[in-house]
Amino acid sequence: MKKTLFDKVWDSHVVSSVKNGPDILYIDKHLIHEVTSPQAFNVLEEKGIPLFRPNQVVATADHNVPTENQHLPIQDALSRKQVSQLTKNCEEYGVNLFGLGHPYQGIVHVIGPELGVTQPGMTMVCGDSHTSTHGAFGTIAFGIGTSQVAQVFASQCVLVDKPKSMCVVVSGKLHPAVEPKDVVLYVIAKLGTDAGTGYFVEFAGNVFEEMSMEGRMTVCNMSIEMGARGGMIAPDQTTFDYVSGREFAPKGEALEAKIAHWKSLPTDDGAAFDAEHHFDAADIRPMITYGTNPGMGIKIADKIPSSDDASFVKSLEYMGLEADTYLLDMPISHVFIGSCTNSRIEDFRAAAAHIKGRQKSPDVAALIVPGSQQVAKQIVTEGLDKIFESAGFELRQPGCSACLAMNDDKIPAGAYCVSTSNRNFEGRQGQGARTLLASPVTAAAAAVAGKIVDVSQA
Repeated sequence: MKKTLFDKVWDSHVVSSVKNGPDILYIDKHLIHEVTSPQAFNVLEEKGIPLFRPNQVVATADHNVPTENQHLPIQDALSRKQVSQLTKNCEEYGVNLFGLGHPYQGIVHVIGPELGVTQPGMTMVCGDSHTSTHGAFGTIAFGIGTSQVAQVFASQCVLVDKPKSMCVVVSGKLHPAVEPKDVVLYVIAKLGTDAGTGYFVEFAGNVFEEMSMEGRMTVCNMSIEMGARGGMIAPDQTTFDYVSGREFAPKGEALEAKIAHWKSLPTDDGAAFDAEHHFDAADIRPMITYGTNPGMGIKIADKIPSSDDASFVKSLEYMGLEADTYLLDMPISHVFIGSCTNSRIEDFRAAAAHIKGRQKSPDVAALIVPGSQQVAKQIVTEGLDKIFESAGFELRQPGCSACLAMNDDKIPAGAYCVSTSNRNFEGRQGQGARTLLASPVTAAAAAVAGKIVDVSQA
Protein backbone atom coordinates (compact mmCIF):
# COMPACT_ATOMS: atom_id res chain seq x y z
CA MET A 1 0.00 0.00 0.00
CA LYS A 2 1.41 3.40 -1.02
CA LYS A 3 1.81 5.76 1.92
CA THR A 4 2.37 9.45 2.52
CA LEU A 5 5.23 10.75 4.66
CA PHE A 6 2.69 11.56 7.36
CA ASP A 7 1.17 8.05 7.32
CA LYS A 8 4.59 6.39 7.49
CA VAL A 9 5.66 8.32 10.57
CA TRP A 10 2.27 8.24 12.31
CA ASP A 11 1.54 4.56 11.74
CA SER A 12 4.98 3.52 12.99
CA HIS A 13 4.31 5.29 16.32
CA VAL A 14 0.82 3.95 17.08
CA VAL A 15 0.99 1.84 20.24
CA SER A 16 -2.69 0.97 20.18
CA SER A 17 -5.97 2.35 18.88
CA VAL A 18 -9.27 2.87 20.62
CA LYS A 19 -12.07 1.31 18.56
CA ASN A 20 -13.76 4.10 16.60
CA GLY A 21 -11.68 6.53 18.63
CA PRO A 22 -8.24 8.06 19.01
CA ASP A 23 -4.81 6.47 18.72
CA ILE A 24 -2.32 6.04 21.53
CA LEU A 25 0.69 7.67 19.88
CA TYR A 26 4.21 7.12 21.16
CA ILE A 27 6.25 10.34 21.48
CA ASP A 28 10.00 10.31 20.79
CA LYS A 29 10.83 13.75 22.16
CA HIS A 30 8.95 16.00 24.57
CA LEU A 31 9.98 19.66 24.63
CA ILE A 32 8.95 21.80 27.60
CA HIS A 33 9.29 25.41 28.77
CA GLU A 34 8.37 27.46 31.80
CA VAL A 35 4.79 28.40 30.88
CA THR A 36 2.89 25.16 30.20
CA SER A 37 4.86 22.61 32.24
CA PRO A 38 4.33 23.59 35.94
CA GLN A 39 0.72 22.39 36.07
CA ALA A 40 1.69 19.08 34.44
CA PHE A 41 4.48 18.51 36.97
CA ASN A 42 1.89 19.23 39.69
CA VAL A 43 -0.28 16.41 38.30
CA LEU A 44 2.62 13.96 38.69
CA GLU A 45 3.18 15.11 42.26
CA GLU A 46 -0.49 14.99 43.23
CA LYS A 47 -0.98 11.49 41.80
CA GLY A 48 2.39 10.16 42.94
CA ILE A 49 3.37 9.21 39.39
CA PRO A 50 7.04 9.22 38.31
CA LEU A 51 8.21 10.92 35.12
CA PHE A 52 8.32 7.89 32.81
CA ARG A 53 11.25 8.77 30.52
CA PRO A 54 13.11 11.90 31.64
CA ASN A 55 15.86 11.35 29.05
CA GLN A 56 13.33 12.05 26.30
CA VAL A 57 12.35 15.41 27.75
CA VAL A 58 14.25 18.60 26.87
CA ALA A 59 13.55 21.85 28.73
CA THR A 60 14.42 25.49 28.22
CA ALA A 61 13.28 28.91 29.43
CA ASP A 62 12.10 31.20 26.65
CA HIS A 63 8.62 32.76 26.81
CA ASN A 64 8.92 34.90 29.94
CA VAL A 65 12.64 35.56 30.00
CA PRO A 66 13.91 39.13 29.70
CA THR A 67 16.12 39.88 26.69
CA GLU A 68 18.30 42.29 28.65
CA ASN A 69 20.56 41.63 31.65
CA GLN A 70 19.85 37.91 31.77
CA HIS A 71 22.64 37.56 34.35
CA LEU A 72 20.50 39.51 36.86
CA PRO A 73 17.43 38.24 38.76
CA ILE A 74 14.22 38.49 36.70
CA GLN A 75 12.33 41.60 37.80
CA ASP A 76 8.80 40.50 36.92
CA ALA A 77 7.48 38.38 39.82
CA LEU A 78 5.37 35.96 37.75
CA SER A 79 8.12 35.38 35.19
CA ARG A 80 10.69 34.88 37.95
CA LYS A 81 8.42 32.33 39.66
CA GLN A 82 7.76 30.37 36.46
CA VAL A 83 11.44 30.18 35.51
CA SER A 84 12.51 29.18 39.02
CA GLN A 85 9.73 26.56 39.18
CA LEU A 86 10.94 25.07 35.90
CA THR A 87 14.46 24.82 37.34
CA LYS A 88 13.15 23.16 40.50
CA ASN A 89 10.98 20.67 38.58
CA CYS A 90 13.76 19.70 36.20
CA GLU A 91 16.16 19.10 39.08
CA GLU A 92 13.60 17.01 40.96
CA TYR A 93 12.60 14.86 37.97
CA GLY A 94 16.00 14.58 36.26
CA VAL A 95 15.13 16.58 33.12
CA ASN A 96 17.86 18.14 30.99
CA LEU A 97 17.34 21.92 31.31
CA PHE A 98 18.90 24.61 29.15
CA GLY A 99 17.99 27.50 31.42
CA LEU A 100 19.14 31.09 31.61
CA GLY A 101 22.93 31.25 31.54
CA HIS A 102 23.29 27.92 29.73
CA PRO A 103 25.11 28.08 26.36
CA TYR A 104 22.23 26.13 24.74
CA GLN A 105 19.37 28.26 26.13
CA GLY A 106 16.95 29.71 23.64
CA ILE A 107 13.51 29.45 22.07
CA VAL A 108 12.37 25.84 22.34
CA HIS A 109 11.72 25.51 18.59
CA VAL A 110 15.10 26.97 17.69
CA ILE A 111 17.29 24.94 20.03
CA GLY A 112 15.70 21.55 19.20
CA PRO A 113 16.84 21.60 15.56
CA GLU A 114 20.17 23.35 16.12
CA LEU A 115 21.20 20.83 18.80
CA GLY A 116 20.23 17.82 16.69
CA VAL A 117 17.45 16.85 19.13
CA THR A 118 15.02 17.11 16.20
CA GLN A 119 15.53 14.31 13.67
CA PRO A 120 13.52 12.94 10.72
CA GLY A 121 10.83 10.35 11.36
CA MET A 122 10.24 11.34 14.96
CA THR A 123 7.11 12.27 16.83
CA MET A 124 7.57 15.41 18.94
CA VAL A 125 5.24 17.39 21.18
CA CYS A 126 5.40 20.53 23.28
CA GLY A 127 2.91 22.63 25.21
CA ASP A 128 3.23 25.28 22.52
CA SER A 129 1.33 25.82 19.28
CA HIS A 130 4.36 26.30 17.07
CA THR A 131 5.81 22.86 17.72
CA SER A 132 4.90 22.36 14.05
CA THR A 133 8.29 24.00 13.29
CA HIS A 134 10.05 20.64 13.70
CA GLY A 135 8.00 19.17 10.85
CA ALA A 136 10.57 20.71 8.52
CA PHE A 137 12.65 17.59 9.21
CA GLY A 138 9.96 15.11 8.18
CA THR A 139 8.84 14.90 11.80
CA ILE A 140 5.30 14.72 13.16
CA ALA A 141 5.39 17.59 15.63
CA PHE A 142 2.42 19.32 17.21
CA GLY A 143 1.38 21.39 20.19
CA ILE A 144 -0.48 19.86 23.12
CA GLY A 145 -2.42 21.18 26.11
CA THR A 146 -1.27 21.04 29.71
CA SER A 147 -3.30 17.90 30.51
CA GLN A 148 -1.62 16.17 27.57
CA VAL A 149 1.79 17.35 28.79
CA ALA A 150 1.05 15.42 31.99
CA GLN A 151 -0.07 12.45 29.89
CA VAL A 152 3.28 12.35 28.07
CA PHE A 153 5.19 12.84 31.33
CA ALA A 154 3.47 9.78 32.76
CA SER A 155 3.44 7.46 29.75
CA GLN A 156 5.55 8.91 26.89
CA CYS A 157 2.35 8.63 24.87
CA VAL A 158 -0.55 10.87 23.98
CA LEU A 159 -4.16 10.01 23.15
CA VAL A 160 -4.97 11.76 19.87
CA ASP A 161 -7.20 11.41 16.81
CA LYS A 162 -5.30 10.85 13.59
CA PRO A 163 -5.74 13.91 11.32
CA LYS A 164 -6.46 13.72 7.61
CA SER A 165 -3.65 14.47 5.16
CA MET A 166 -3.26 17.50 2.90
CA CYS A 167 -0.60 18.30 0.33
CA VAL A 168 0.31 21.91 -0.52
CA VAL A 169 2.45 22.06 -3.65
CA VAL A 170 4.32 25.20 -4.71
CA SER A 171 6.17 24.81 -7.99
CA GLY A 172 8.06 27.07 -10.37
CA LYS A 173 10.57 29.87 -10.04
CA LEU A 174 10.36 32.38 -7.18
CA HIS A 175 11.07 36.08 -7.65
CA PRO A 176 14.56 36.72 -6.17
CA ALA A 177 13.10 39.04 -3.50
CA VAL A 178 10.69 36.40 -2.17
CA GLU A 179 11.62 34.81 1.18
CA PRO A 180 10.25 31.59 2.74
CA LYS A 181 8.06 33.74 5.03
CA ASP A 182 6.47 35.30 1.95
CA VAL A 183 5.72 31.85 0.53
CA VAL A 184 3.86 30.66 3.62
CA LEU A 185 2.02 33.99 4.10
CA TYR A 186 0.92 33.75 0.46
CA VAL A 187 -0.38 30.19 0.94
CA ILE A 188 -2.29 31.14 4.10
CA ALA A 189 -3.76 34.22 2.41
CA LYS A 190 -4.96 32.06 -0.48
CA LEU A 191 -6.36 29.18 1.59
CA GLY A 192 -7.52 30.96 4.74
CA THR A 193 -6.96 30.28 8.42
CA ASP A 194 -9.33 27.32 8.63
CA ALA A 195 -8.41 25.42 5.44
CA GLY A 196 -6.13 23.09 7.37
CA THR A 197 -8.54 22.28 10.20
CA GLY A 198 -8.48 18.53 10.81
CA TYR A 199 -5.43 18.02 8.59
CA PHE A 200 -1.69 17.49 8.77
CA VAL A 201 -0.04 19.26 5.83
CA GLU A 202 2.85 18.11 3.69
CA PHE A 203 4.53 20.93 1.77
CA ALA A 204 5.85 19.65 -1.55
CA GLY A 205 7.15 20.92 -4.86
CA ASN A 206 10.49 22.30 -6.00
CA VAL A 207 10.12 25.55 -4.01
CA PHE A 208 10.29 23.70 -0.69
CA GLU A 209 12.87 21.21 -1.99
CA GLU A 210 15.16 24.14 -2.85
CA MET A 211 14.71 25.87 0.53
CA SER A 212 17.29 25.78 3.29
CA MET A 213 16.36 24.05 6.54
CA GLU A 214 15.84 27.47 8.14
CA GLY A 215 13.35 28.36 5.42
CA ARG A 216 11.54 25.05 5.78
CA MET A 217 11.25 25.63 9.53
CA THR A 218 9.65 29.02 8.90
CA VAL A 219 7.07 27.41 6.61
CA CYS A 220 6.22 24.54 8.96
CA ASN A 221 6.16 26.91 11.94
CA MET A 222 3.23 28.77 10.36
CA SER A 223 1.33 25.71 9.14
CA ILE A 224 -0.92 25.92 12.18
CA GLU A 225 -1.89 29.47 11.16
CA MET A 226 -3.93 27.87 8.37
CA GLY A 227 -5.65 25.75 11.00
CA ALA A 228 -3.58 22.59 10.45
CA ARG A 229 -2.45 20.29 13.25
CA GLY A 230 1.05 20.60 11.86
CA GLY A 231 3.17 20.70 8.73
CA MET A 232 5.89 18.48 7.26
CA ILE A 233 8.51 18.53 4.54
CA ALA A 234 10.12 15.32 3.33
CA PRO A 235 13.70 14.78 4.51
CA ASP A 236 16.40 14.89 1.84
CA GLN A 237 20.12 15.57 1.52
CA THR A 238 19.61 19.13 2.78
CA THR A 239 18.08 17.66 5.94
CA PHE A 240 20.80 15.07 6.42
CA ASP A 241 23.56 17.66 5.98
CA TYR A 242 21.89 19.95 8.53
CA VAL A 243 21.49 17.23 11.18
CA SER A 244 24.97 15.73 10.73
CA GLY A 245 27.51 16.82 13.33
CA ARG A 246 25.06 18.45 15.72
CA GLU A 247 25.45 17.94 19.45
CA PHE A 248 22.74 15.34 20.07
CA ALA A 249 22.54 13.86 16.56
CA PRO A 250 23.72 10.29 15.86
CA LYS A 251 27.37 9.93 14.85
CA GLY A 252 29.33 7.63 12.55
CA GLU A 253 27.72 4.31 11.67
CA ALA A 254 24.66 5.13 13.78
CA LEU A 255 24.07 8.23 11.63
CA GLU A 256 24.54 6.24 8.41
CA ALA A 257 21.94 3.72 9.59
CA LYS A 258 19.54 6.52 10.49
CA ILE A 259 19.99 8.21 7.10
CA ALA A 260 19.28 4.90 5.35
CA HIS A 261 15.96 4.79 7.21
CA TRP A 262 15.23 8.49 6.69
CA LYS A 263 15.55 8.01 2.92
CA SER A 264 12.53 5.66 3.08
CA LEU A 265 10.25 8.30 4.62
CA PRO A 266 9.24 10.54 1.67
CA THR A 267 5.75 10.05 0.27
CA ASP A 268 5.47 7.13 -2.15
CA ASP A 269 4.71 7.96 -5.77
CA GLY A 270 0.97 7.62 -6.25
CA ALA A 271 0.08 7.90 -2.56
CA ALA A 272 -3.24 9.68 -2.05
CA PHE A 273 -3.93 12.72 0.11
CA ASP A 274 -7.33 13.70 1.46
CA ALA A 275 -6.86 17.19 -0.05
CA GLU A 276 -4.39 18.88 -2.39
CA HIS A 277 -3.65 22.49 -3.33
CA HIS A 278 -1.26 23.70 -6.03
CA PHE A 279 0.30 27.15 -6.43
CA ASP A 280 2.53 28.82 -9.01
CA ALA A 281 5.68 30.25 -7.43
CA ALA A 282 5.86 33.00 -10.07
CA ASP A 283 2.74 34.62 -8.60
CA ILE A 284 4.31 35.15 -5.17
CA ARG A 285 5.75 38.50 -4.14
CA PRO A 286 6.86 39.97 -0.79
CA MET A 287 3.88 39.75 1.55
CA ILE A 288 2.55 41.65 4.55
CA THR A 289 -0.54 41.26 6.74
CA TYR A 290 -3.05 44.05 7.29
CA GLY A 291 -5.54 42.48 9.71
CA THR A 292 -5.73 40.48 12.92
CA ASN A 293 -5.17 36.95 11.67
CA PRO A 294 -2.32 35.62 9.50
CA GLY A 295 -4.71 34.90 6.62
CA MET A 296 -5.30 38.62 6.16
CA GLY A 297 -2.24 39.10 3.99
CA ILE A 298 -1.52 40.81 0.68
CA LYS A 299 1.35 41.40 -1.69
CA ILE A 300 2.91 44.62 -0.44
CA ALA A 301 2.10 46.46 -3.67
CA ASP A 302 -1.60 45.45 -3.54
CA LYS A 303 -4.57 47.24 -2.00
CA ILE A 304 -6.24 46.08 1.21
CA PRO A 305 -9.34 44.17 0.04
CA SER A 306 -12.86 45.05 1.07
CA SER A 307 -15.55 42.96 2.73
CA ASP A 308 -18.84 43.48 4.57
CA ASP A 309 -18.08 40.62 6.94
CA ALA A 310 -18.41 41.90 10.51
CA SER A 311 -15.17 40.32 11.74
CA PHE A 312 -13.29 41.78 8.76
CA VAL A 313 -14.66 45.27 9.49
CA LYS A 314 -13.80 44.89 13.18
CA SER A 315 -10.29 43.80 12.30
CA LEU A 316 -9.64 46.86 10.13
CA GLU A 317 -11.05 49.10 12.85
CA TYR A 318 -8.61 47.62 15.35
CA MET A 319 -5.76 48.11 12.90
CA GLY A 320 -6.81 51.67 12.08
CA LEU A 321 -6.83 50.84 8.37
CA GLU A 322 -9.34 51.16 5.52
CA ALA A 323 -10.29 48.84 2.69
CA ASP A 324 -9.19 49.74 -0.85
CA THR A 325 -6.11 51.59 0.40
CA TYR A 326 -2.42 50.74 0.21
CA LEU A 327 -0.03 49.79 3.00
CA LEU A 328 2.89 50.73 0.78
CA ASP A 329 4.65 53.84 2.15
CA MET A 330 2.62 53.77 5.39
CA PRO A 331 4.78 54.99 8.33
CA ILE A 332 5.60 52.49 11.07
CA SER A 333 7.20 53.00 14.47
CA HIS A 334 8.43 49.55 15.54
CA VAL A 335 10.21 46.58 13.97
CA PHE A 336 10.79 43.19 15.57
CA ILE A 337 13.08 40.61 13.96
CA GLY A 338 12.95 37.44 16.04
CA SER A 339 10.56 34.69 17.30
CA CYS A 340 10.48 30.94 16.65
CA THR A 341 9.49 31.78 13.07
CA ASN A 342 12.44 33.95 12.08
CA SER A 343 15.26 34.10 14.63
CA ARG A 344 17.79 31.75 13.08
CA ILE A 345 21.16 32.80 11.71
CA GLU A 346 19.92 32.78 8.10
CA ASP A 347 17.21 35.29 9.03
CA PHE A 348 19.75 37.68 10.52
CA ARG A 349 22.15 37.27 7.61
CA ALA A 350 19.35 38.24 5.23
CA ALA A 351 18.34 41.24 7.34
CA ALA A 352 21.97 42.37 7.76
CA ALA A 353 22.59 42.12 4.01
CA HIS A 354 19.83 44.67 3.45
CA ILE A 355 20.82 46.89 6.37
CA LYS A 356 24.57 47.01 5.68
CA GLY A 357 25.72 50.53 4.87
CA ARG A 358 22.33 52.02 5.79
CA GLN A 359 20.90 53.71 8.86
CA LYS A 360 17.68 52.93 10.70
CA SER A 361 15.04 55.64 10.55
CA PRO A 362 15.11 57.77 13.72
CA ASP A 363 11.34 57.30 13.94
CA VAL A 364 11.59 53.52 14.36
CA ALA A 365 12.50 51.39 17.38
CA ALA A 366 13.98 48.17 16.00
CA LEU A 367 14.74 45.01 17.98
CA ILE A 368 17.01 42.18 16.81
CA VAL A 369 16.42 39.15 19.06
CA PRO A 370 18.31 35.90 18.33
CA GLY A 371 16.48 32.63 18.91
CA SER A 372 19.24 31.03 20.96
CA GLN A 373 22.57 31.60 22.64
CA GLN A 374 24.22 29.76 19.75
CA VAL A 375 22.62 32.09 17.19
CA ALA A 376 23.66 35.08 19.32
CA LYS A 377 27.23 33.77 19.24
CA GLN A 378 27.10 33.32 15.46
CA ILE A 379 25.85 36.88 15.02
CA VAL A 380 28.98 38.14 16.79
CA THR A 381 31.35 35.69 15.08
CA GLU A 382 30.11 36.76 11.64
CA GLY A 383 30.22 40.46 12.51
CA LEU A 384 26.48 40.95 12.02
CA ASP A 385 26.27 42.63 15.43
CA LYS A 386 28.43 45.48 14.11
CA ILE A 387 26.13 45.93 11.12
CA PHE A 388 23.02 46.03 13.29
CA GLU A 389 24.44 48.29 15.96
CA SER A 390 26.09 50.77 13.57
CA ALA A 391 22.73 51.08 11.78
CA GLY A 392 20.94 51.86 15.05
CA PHE A 393 19.23 48.51 15.65
CA GLU A 394 19.08 47.17 19.21
CA LEU A 395 20.57 43.70 19.60
CA ARG A 396 19.08 41.75 22.50
CA GLN A 397 19.64 38.41 24.25
CA PRO A 398 17.72 35.26 23.26
CA GLY A 399 14.06 34.71 24.07
CA CYS A 400 10.55 34.85 22.63
CA SER A 401 10.66 38.63 23.20
CA ALA A 402 8.13 40.81 21.35
CA CYS A 403 6.42 37.90 19.61
CA LEU A 404 3.95 37.80 22.46
CA ALA A 405 3.19 40.05 25.41
CA MET A 406 4.43 37.67 28.13
CA ASN A 407 7.67 39.52 28.85
CA ASP A 408 9.05 43.07 28.95
CA ASP A 409 9.31 43.55 25.18
CA LYS A 410 5.85 44.91 24.41
CA ILE A 411 4.69 47.15 21.55
CA PRO A 412 2.78 50.28 22.70
CA ALA A 413 -0.96 50.61 22.10
CA GLY A 414 -1.75 52.04 18.69
CA ALA A 415 1.79 51.55 17.36
CA TYR A 416 2.43 49.70 14.09
CA CYS A 417 5.06 46.98 14.33
CA VAL A 418 6.42 45.15 11.30
CA SER A 419 7.13 41.78 12.91
CA THR A 420 8.74 38.55 11.76
CA SER A 421 6.66 36.55 14.24
CA ASN A 422 3.71 34.30 13.40
CA ARG A 423 0.60 35.92 14.86
CA ASN A 424 -1.02 39.30 14.49
CA PHE A 425 -3.98 38.78 16.82
CA GLU A 426 -5.40 41.70 18.78
CA GLY A 427 -3.06 42.43 21.67
CA ARG A 428 -0.60 39.71 20.67
CA GLN A 429 2.40 42.04 21.01
CA GLY A 430 0.88 44.23 23.70
CA GLN A 431 -2.52 45.69 24.51
CA GLY A 432 -3.67 47.75 21.52
CA ALA A 433 -0.52 46.98 19.50
CA ARG A 434 -0.94 46.65 15.73
CA THR A 435 1.10 43.86 14.15
CA LEU A 436 2.05 43.56 10.48
CA LEU A 437 3.64 40.17 9.74
CA ALA A 438 6.44 40.08 7.19
CA SER A 439 9.80 38.51 6.32
CA PRO A 440 13.07 39.57 7.96
CA VAL A 441 14.13 41.45 4.82
CA THR A 442 10.84 43.35 4.59
CA ALA A 443 11.04 44.16 8.31
CA ALA A 444 14.63 45.38 7.98
CA ALA A 445 13.70 47.51 4.97
CA ALA A 446 10.79 49.06 6.89
CA ALA A 447 13.10 49.93 9.78
CA VAL A 448 15.50 51.70 7.44
CA ALA A 449 12.81 53.53 5.47
CA GLY A 450 10.55 54.28 8.43
CA LYS A 451 7.67 53.00 6.33
CA ILE A 452 6.46 49.90 4.52
CA VAL A 453 8.42 49.31 1.33
CA ASP A 454 8.37 46.67 -1.41
CA VAL A 455 11.84 45.12 -1.54
CA SER A 456 11.05 43.52 -4.89
CA GLN A 457 11.01 47.02 -6.40
CA ALA A 458 14.38 48.05 -4.93
